[in-house]
Amino acid sequence: MNMITNHLPTAELQALDAAHHMHPFTAGAELAAKGARVITRAKGVWITDSEGEEILDAMAGLWCVNIGYGREELAEAAARQMRELPFYNTFFQTTHVPAIALAQRLAEMAPGDLNHVFFASGGSDANDTNLRLVRHYWASKGKPEKSIVIGRKNGYHGSSMGSGSMGGMKGIHAQGGLPIPGIVHINQPDWWSEGGDMTPEDFGLARARELEDKIAELGEDRVAAFIAEPIQGAGGVIVPPSTYWPEIQRICDEHEILLIADEVICGFGRTGSMFGTQTYQIRPDIMTVAKGLSSGYAPIGASIVSDEVARTIDEAGEFAHGYTYSGHPVSCAVALANLDILVGEDLVGNVADRTGPYLKEKWEQLVDHPLVGEAKIKGFMASVAMTPDKAARAPFLASKGTVGAIARGHCFDGNLIMRHVGDRMIISPPLTLSKPEVDVLIERAVRALDLTLAEIKDKGLYR
Repeated sequence: MNMITNHLPTAELQALDAAHHMHPFTAGAELAAKGARVITRAKGVWITDSEGEEILDAMAGLWCVNIGYGREELAEAAARQMRELPFYNTFFQTTHVPAIALAQRLAEMAPGDLNHVFFASGGSDANDTNLRLVRHYWASKGKPEKSIVIGRKNGYHGSSMGSGSMGGMKGIHAQGGLPIPGIVHINQPDWWSEGGDMTPEDFGLARARELEDKIAELGEDRVAAFIAEPIQGAGGVIVPPSTYWPEIQRICDEHEILLIADEVICGFGRTGSMFGTQTYQIRPDIMTVAKGLSSGYAPIGASIVSDEVARTIDEAGEFAHGYTYSGHPVSCAVALANLDILVGEDLVGNVADRTGPYLKEKWEQLVDHPLVGEAKIKGFMASVAMTPDKAARAPFLASKGTVGAIARGHCFDGNLIMRHVGDRMIISPPLTLSKPEVDVLIERAVRALDLTLAEIKDKGLYR
């Protein structure tokens, strides 16, 4: 067994966790019965549990640990800032150096005229900011009725009341009275599941034009914005057809609709460009960032806003919105150190030119597995769609997600963190992933697929 930090025995930790800790997106009673896996430390792309098992984290935490675990530079930046100025707010006409420096850095990095930054604590509340921003923007231009936001079914923008409403996750909408009024949804560009007999290109155009149809139905004078992820992350790594984003951009331009690009997952290198908007040549009015902004080392998110939107908001007087931790000095200092590493070590280049092409080659070969019908990848985001019938792109007879949960269990048991979304398996590894680590990832993924196939055949689910 590896050396591990001294702590209570695993069973005691699991019992305490079950007694007091409410987990996000978790069936508490089910977890209490089996016991949570206790993670104690991490380095690079590897995490270690309380039993000393080393696990390859192919999800980078929650899509966020872009520079990998265990970077001393970020710990030092946090400690230095805590000693100098541990906290001060940015309300009431005050500011501080870390917030100033990070806002400037983000304005320099962001494409186009996205030169203004409103800080939040993470992606959910940054998207809540966007909801208020776009409505206040149009009201400030004398069009208060222009307030509806259009999102996508199966899109994910967070789980708070506003962000969870703009996203289109059925499971989120089923609890707590979501979506709130003034938010509607169109279909997603998921060709594998929903494309039928259409080519991906025709399907991409058709799904984009649903936005134009929805605007016509609601009235252009009532629609404030469209929000979407360049690549849907939590929806299953849905890589859109090539025709999709150019058509979305045309529609937003022609119909005076603000475009919000949710870059919480795609941003900071994951797609092989600094931002997913650059990968797909999108020109957003607002970009949401979080996760890779600090590589998860400290909570932070932001809305990066165009010159036009920021000027209109500023000229309208006080914007009655903000969070205690907007521009938290420690989070900003950590984010700056993170961006230094991201740029200084050319981790975007690792995704685009070095490890990325090797991962793509190996990942796409997974389509040869009898359980896999599609293997899609863009940069360091990838998914495989599992099916009993590749030609028909058919679902399993078992309820959706049954086979995915079985596969995830075999991954986890084999010390590989992969996630399942329905019957898709997805990865989003740290951008530091090396070619030898790709080999380990693929080897463990294939083993999990083999074990899954054997189990579902045994249970009569493979038909």
